Amino acid sequence: MSNHIAPPDPLRRHDTIVILDFGAQYSQLIARRVREADVYCELFPWDAPPEKVLALRPKGFILSGGPASVYEPGAPALPGYVLESGRPVLGICYGLQLLARNLGGQVATANDREYGPAELTVTAPSPLFAGLPSLMQVWMSHGDRIEALPPGFSVLATTDNSPVAAMGHQQKGLYGVQFHPEVTHTPMGQEILRNFVHRICGCRADWPPGAFVKESIARVRAQIGSGRVVLGLSGGVDSAVTAALLHRAVGDQLTCIFVDTGLLRQGEPAQVVETFEREQGMHLVAVNAVEEFLAALSGVIDPTRKRRIIGEKFVRIFEREAKRLGKIDFLGQGTIYPDVIESAGTGRGGAAVIKHHHNVGGLPPDMAFDLVEPLRNLFKDEVRRVGERLGLPHRLIWRHPFPGPGLAVRILGEITWERLETLRQADAILLQELEAAGWYDRVAQAFAVLLPETRSTGVVGDSASFGQTVVLRAVVTDDFMTASPALLPYELLTRVSSRILNEGTDVTRVVYDLSTKPPATIEWL
Repeated sequence: MSNHIAPPDPLRRHDTIVILDFGAQYSQLIARRVREADVYCELFPWDAPPEKVLALRPKGFILSGGPASVYEPGAPALPGYVLESGRPVLGICYGLQLLARNLGGQVATANDREYGPAELTVTAPSPLFAGLPSLMQVWMSHGDRIEALPPGFSVLATTDNSPVAAMGHQQKGLYGVQFHPEVTHTPMGQEILRNFVHRICGCRADWPPGAFVKESIARVRAQIGSGRVVLGLSGGVDSAVTAALLHRAVGDQLTCIFVDTGLLRQGEPAQVVETFEREQGMHLVAVNAVEEFLAALSGVIDPTRKRRIIGEKFVRIFEREAKRLGKIDFLGQGTIYPDVIESAGTGRGGAAVIKHHHNVGGLPPDMAFDLVEPLRNLFKDEVRRVGERLGLPHRLIWRHPFPGPGLAVRILGEITWERLETLRQADAILLQELEAAGWYDRVAQAFAVLLPETRSTGVVGDSASFGQTVVLRAVVTDDFMTASPALLPYELLTRVSSRILNEGTDVTRVVYDLSTKPPATIEWL
């Protein structure tokens, strides 16, 4: 591993908000909302080392929600430095209850668990609700509530089931809300968070979207120095934006390695070479590793094993190619925040592991590179805005996401060349028809999935046929942390199904996935 030590992070000169995660699956949504207010923030697990958190000199703290009850033994605790700092604090849901309990209030189980939409009535003036209507729709998700306020606090808002839906101590800058302002189901939530970071914490709006590009380039240059970096380029949005950012930062010190795994979409290998080598002018090495990947995945059914095998195989190929290139110090990756939070959570008491992303859970511990992951704390929509700032073409930026492991995570069961070809054709038909109908840009992601080889009965000509089943999936989402099924026109779905059944080699049934995220994930594996 490289021993290169980067100089101090250039982002630290900004006004900063620290968000402490107490186990909420969507804590990063709070960070996203704060960044949308043009204020820099960082997310830490609640038990992060105090010196690491305080080194940022935060102007305020936000305490996230969480699944525990504050009165349970072993529940995540409020770090002492938060209140000792004298900085403003906003507690959300569990964070509200934690703040109340630590300051002498009482928290108890509510008679009725409150989940879903509620009408909030603002009952007292405060900077937290400044400029907002007295009646607002909010989103609740809690089983406990405040039974007695801490000394010096007053009730700021109520709902039918929460007599303390918001509380505050204006002199000390301490506030709490029982609802979730970070979710889109609280329409005025962004304005509430803006009031906290600007009015209450006094943060300047000094971190607009363009600042991320400028300062990420500075950070990458500081990390890489005179070293050389290789990037696994898949052609997807995340790796494309990462490539452009690294290329802007270090130029010819970057070599993109495109590995044809055999797990890509129809026509993709030729398209990647055309786009990045010829149009973007990047140094690109194309590697045909189809046989290697298929051999490594032969007989493998478990999705986590698939991801880990693919992750290790990628790294070993990079190491092999790096030896041919000379000394390489860094491995660039297009990891984004949903990959991180779903693969590893945010720490003890943080979000649970949902799946092992190949970038996060699939890398071998003995690889010969340090990682460079400039997009690690961004959501997909933020990644696209960065891509626009970097001048990437629209067709690249708004291309539907494609997972690094490729079709391996869209084939349930064993991976064979024949099954890959079946899925490739079905997926291409779906995307072609979405484009033709004007629906491609109206959905965030669409793809086909091939189910395990449990055959369903069909009829071909006058004879019975036993073929495979293809699942169509299309979703709408802003941040890929939650998603709803796209309500595609019945005529469009029928046309896609007809083409797959008639043009496919071994498919006798096509179905449409109507699952939301949560409880399902967007990808099947």
